[in-house]
Amino acid sequence: MNLQATIITWATPVFFALIGLELLVGRLRQRRVYHSSDAINSLGLGVISQIVAVFSKVLTLGIYAWCVERLAIFSLPSSSAWVWISALLFYDLCYYWLHRAGHEVNILWAAHVVHHQSEDYNLSTALRQTGSGVLLGWLFYLPMAIVGYPLEVFAVVALIDLLYQFWVHTELVGRLGWFDRVFCSPSNHRAHHAVNDKYLDKNYGGVLILWDRLFGTFVEEDDNDPPIYGTRAPLRSWNPLWANVEVYWAAGKDAWHARRWRDKLLVWIKPPGWRPADVAERFPKPDFDIHRPRYQPMLSRGLVIYSVVQFALLLAMAVQFLDLAKRLPAASLVAYAVFLVLSLTALGVLTEGRRSGVLVELARLLVTAAVPLVTGGWFGVEALDTGVVATLVAIPAASALVLAWLAVHTPAQADPGKAIPG
Repeated sequence: MNLQATIITWATPVFFALIGLELLVGRLRQRRVYHSSDAINSLGLGVISQIVAVFSKVLTLGIYAWCVERLAIFSLPSSSAWVWISALLFYDLCYYWLHRAGHEVNILWAAHVVHHQSEDYNLSTALRQTGSGVLLGWLFYLPMAIVGYPLEVFAVVALIDLLYQFWVHTELVGRLGWFDRVFCSPSNHRAHHAVNDKYLDKNYGGVLILWDRLFGTFVEEDDNDPPIYGTRAPLRSWNPLWANVEVYWAAGKDAWHARRWRDKLLVWIKPPGWRPADVAERFPKPDFDIHRPRYQPMLSRGLVIYSVVQFALLLAMAVQFLDLAKRLPAASLVAYAVFLVLSLTALGVLTEGRRSGVLVELARLLVTAAVPLVTGGWFGVEALDTGVVATLVAIPAASALVLAWLAVHTPAQADPGKAIPG
């Protein structure tokens, strides 16, 4: 749907303006609400989810359109206000059950976990989205197609539900009285993201928190037990590819090691954290420690600035990719998508503070410079002006020189995987 893409494109500057405002308010209140590597990782995962969406809309919207056309019980008019209002309520109910299942069924958690991995809770966390949710998530919205809600109605209310949820990801908005009792609010959603025992698997509502009150999954935020964010099996990485596959990989290993065929299946459909007894005995995992230090590998100020600048450049490329997606040949579109995903991965490895990350990032910069130098264009955009090509080559070349200088003048980190408080 071109309308969806257009609205998201126009909303993106608003998202970043609000992130900037949150950062400013946090500093004025002397609260550190952002950590650079965590924010880059969250935003990078959001970019990857949008890249995947370019290819997956054919599946999700295509299946919905097919079901509306062939299975719909009613033919609901898109010109009626009650159709739109009821569609938004129906969608939010379907979202509640998808969201709840995403916490109660391991294969669905494997996709949804991406949104919960950050140990910060801020507006960048809202944009931290899965790249694999498309695989099964569409199933939960088929009831709307069977009832007969038109595709254009479904697409718009889905976008409304998604956009609403952006603002609730902040620690800087307190309790809102009656609003907290009816709607998903920052207070309600902070509890949802927490790993504390009392908050675990609660508050699934997207727009309305009334669903949680109705189905017994509501919990109120408690000032005496402040939320601690992340997951009970911490990611401890800034690699966005690993963030998307970590639970699939862990479940796959457990399924492989399980002796009983029944357990090989149950690994995927049991709640997250469940493991076959024989596997847990042979391959034990450490107990969850809510007081663990956060994952924040030490970076020099120079590398922090470098990573922020490089992410901004990649973000600009991603915006261009989304615009070109409407007209690029398939081969060029896939090549550009792969380039962006691997580039974000290289930057993630670099921000983990590993020396190997410097080599991976230098390789990325080499490829970035080689594309315009060899082709005279940029992923399907052909015959660029000589000055433009020179600029496209000069930026990664200069970045490589800066990175090399930083690598030489930055002391090696003894244990790049070790977390520091902060």
